Amino acid sequence: MVDVDEDGNAIPDVDSIDVSLDNAALGNVDIVAIGEPLIEFNQTEPGKPHYLQGFGGDTSNAMIAAARQGARTAYVTRVGADPFGEQLRELWRIEGVDASNVRTDVQASTGAYVVQHGEHGHAFNYLRRGSAASRMQPSDIPAGVIATAKCLYASGISMGISDSACDTVFAAMAQAHEAGVPVWFDSNLRPALWPLARARAVLLEAMRQADVFLPSTSDMTALIGLDDPQAILAWIRAQGVKGVVVLKLGADGVLLDTGRDAPQTFAPHRVNSVDATGAGDCFAGSLLARVIAGDDWPAAVVYANMAAALSTTGFGAVAPIPRPATVRAALAAA
Repeated sequence: MVDVDEDGNAIPDVDSIDVSLDNAALGNVDIVAIGEPLIEFNQTEPGKPHYLQGFGGDTSNAMIAAARQGARTAYVTRVGADPFGEQLRELWRIEGVDASNVRTDVQASTGAYVVQHGEHGHAFNYLRRGSAASRMQPSDIPAGVIATAKCLYASGISMGISDSACDTVFAAMAQAHEAGVPVWFDSNLRPALWPLARARAVLLEAMRQADVFLPSTSDMTALIGLDDPQAILAWIRAQGVKGVVVLKLGADGVLLDTGRDAPQTFAPHRVNSVDATGAGDCFAGSLLARVIAGDDWPAAVVYANMAAALSTTGFGAVAPIPRPATVRAALAAA
């Protein structure tokens, strides 16, 4: 059956439009990420209808953060055939994120979300149901693209937006394992996306497949009911997770467990924070970049912790992501 638009014209299949499957255009990259990019509308005055348009989507944010720290990054996703999809492509071009394998889906829109600020922090409202990215399929992963990378990055959001997107992430993980490419996985639980029982089952399997697992205490509390970091870490290890675990403690910093040395806690950096929208994504991308650059785990965590703190000093998930000179200056002054 051929899909048609409201005027009766045939709609081309997503596989037939603006897709480059030529890996020569991509070349070797450090990080390939798979997930959902979003357009962001961020409230600049609490209680006022004033919004700044920006960009979001956890994996996209992380790839931009990694690229700003010097890593070579690439993205696999779908965007809509709309101005927002074009804006995202232009963003990735400017930021140096290879988007040659991002597909345009003419039958769905690019997702968006609204950030509102109040006395209890920030709140998110999403306009993403049926988004282009949620229609990802395992066949969207170009042959060989993951095998040329140094690591694969995905998140719980990447898996929670739809069953087909979840299948796509698992397919990407399988390709990574087959090629000996490390898998980094961030829990990024969003309960509104899926039933908690399904989220628990899927995230448990994903964390077991990860070489580096990046949970947060809030995610793990929602999943398993524990809030003590050491108890959470013990539970994670009891589930068969053997790789590096970097537990994000929110205002209390980061707990690093390499599985070789004793777990180590890193205190947060205090800054004049105005918007923490993309701090966790900035942390993940910066950590990826520094580990790939050759930093040991403690040094990479210290750097990423500072980058994430600095990213909260401006509005939006992308615009405030700092560059290396700013991060190193802040570390030197700390």
